[in-house]
Amino acid sequence: MAQQLEVWQRGPLPEIIPMLQPVAHALLQAREEINEYMVGFPIELLWQRPAGMASTGFHLQHLSGVLDRVFTYARAEGLSEFQFAQLAEEGKDSAAGYTVADLVNRFNKQVDFALAQIKSTDASTLPDYRGVGRAGLPSTVIGLLFHAAEHTMRHVGQLMVTVAVVKNSKEV
Repeated sequence: MAQQLEVWQRGPLPEIIPMLQPVAHALLQAREEINEYMVGFPIELLWQRPAGMASTGFHLQHLSGVLDRVFTYARAEGLSEFQFAQLAEEGKDSAAGYTVADLVNRFNKQVDFALAQIKSTDASTLPDYRGVGRAGLPSTVIGLLFHAAEHTMRHVGQLMVTVAVVKNSKEV
């Protein structure tokens, strides 16, 4: 087969309950796509904001941060000071000291943490209430995990477009 099957087409993942298979599939698909698209991406383009939109660096930071925060809420935990610091950093381009590899590796590790949590999630807890943020906005375990997956894929799509635009503008 010339093109590799998408993760969801490869069948069920071991140790993950059926209700959470789509979440795991989406996160693994996102990781594969990000790792593919970011190969050889020039660091000088990392913080470029085409048409005033979010930079590639922002998307990479945000992808990791959202997964971390949403999975924290799914565990019924509050955010740590470190998580708040990372959240504050997400909106600031040109963060000193980051390489493309640093940001991609951070996302890869966050996907690993998320998959470990998914594997340990008991199906009976999926409808359990979870408060989100300081306001305690209402959600559930499954709602949060599903949101993490769909939000991740939305930003992967935006990242792919941003990468293509900034690479193309460099070549022109």
